[in-house]
Amino acid sequence: MSPTATAAVAPIRPANPEAAGAQRRHNEGHGRRLTAAFEALEAFPALAESRDRLLRLVTAERISAGDIVAAVESDVALVIAVLRLANQVEGKTKGRVESVVEAVELLSPEAVQGLAARARTFDFFERSSVWDAAPERFRLHGVATQRAADRLATEAGYEHRDRLMVTALLHDIGKLVLMHAYPGYPNQVHGTARTPEERIHRERRELGVDHALVGGVLARRWGLPKAVASVIERHHADDAIGEAAFVRLADMLAHYAQGGAVSPTELLKSARTIGLGPTELRSVMYDLPYPVGGRTRQIDPCPLSTREVEVLKRLAEGKVYKQIAHELQLSTSTVRTHLHNIYGKLGAVDRAQAVLIATERGWL
Repeated sequence: MSPTATAAVAPIRPANPEAAGAQRRHNEGHGRRLTAAFEALEAFPALAESRDRLLRLVTAERISAGDIVAAVESDVALVIAVLRLANQVEGKTKGRVESVVEAVELLSPEAVQGLAARARTFDFFERSSVWDAAPERFRLHGVATQRAADRLATEAGYEHRDRLMVTALLHDIGKLVLMHAYPGYPNQVHGTARTPEERIHRERRELGVDHALVGGVLARRWGLPKAVASVIERHHADDAIGEAAFVRLADMLAHYAQGGAVSPTELLKSARTIGLGPTELRSVMYDLPYPVGGRTRQIDPCPLSTREVEVLKRLAEGKVYKQIAHELQLSTSTVRTHLHNIYGKLGAVDRAQAVLIATERGWL
């Protein structure tokens, strides 16, 4: 365990030797519990459906990096496994892979397939005696936070969106450690605490450590980059800025969207930290129950030329050949040639399918 975590679980130093010995044994007990819990997380399972979808994608005839990224990002265990492997690859990227997008670009489909095939899984209808319902609850909140973070990134124009998808999903991994280390966590530890802020203060008071700090320690043990571990560690800090502030606000919004109690004051305070005011925050809160409609992430490289994209954009707007030709100062036969090439490159049979494929891939 890191010195930071050790210091956090030992805030008091008794004056007399007998009390000091008792405190030392108490801290050692904390350390052993947490170390055992860290090791137990090596076997944290992936959702069986997520694993199966990923296997189908990496063995398909036409492999889409974007679809693979989306499948991995939907599951905590898969994100952890893919990032850990990518950060172990020798070379200039070792220890610096901060997103699933970067990891999928670095790893071969065969490597991702091997990870998925070896992954332990859980299913709603087949409960594990070790984790019971914890993986389900954890994934649901992680995905809700990830979705809220994505909406906030769109609203605020945040540039590190790919990394944010990782930090938002993994922000609460420290809770899994505490859950395994302390049988009374979270119910007995949190007690009557209702909001995320109240619960984090109860953790610090009852355990001498909170799940954010423990999560940061775990991320570093896994060899994840400092930028990822730091956000996880600081997402409940009162002075959180940057990506940690995005995750803190997204966490509160996820609780709100799931019917949990949140503090209006803390919501507004966190929103202002990332440059959003009450009007923008209300818009985000209104949108959360609905499908995400923000900009599509461009992950797969676009096979179309600049001119072909211009033609397809106008086709998506419902314009006919003559209109497109006039706007681009081309002949109608040249427009037809471009469209023929577009269909071939995208594997589309008509204009509707070509527009749909390009839109889904984020090329339009």
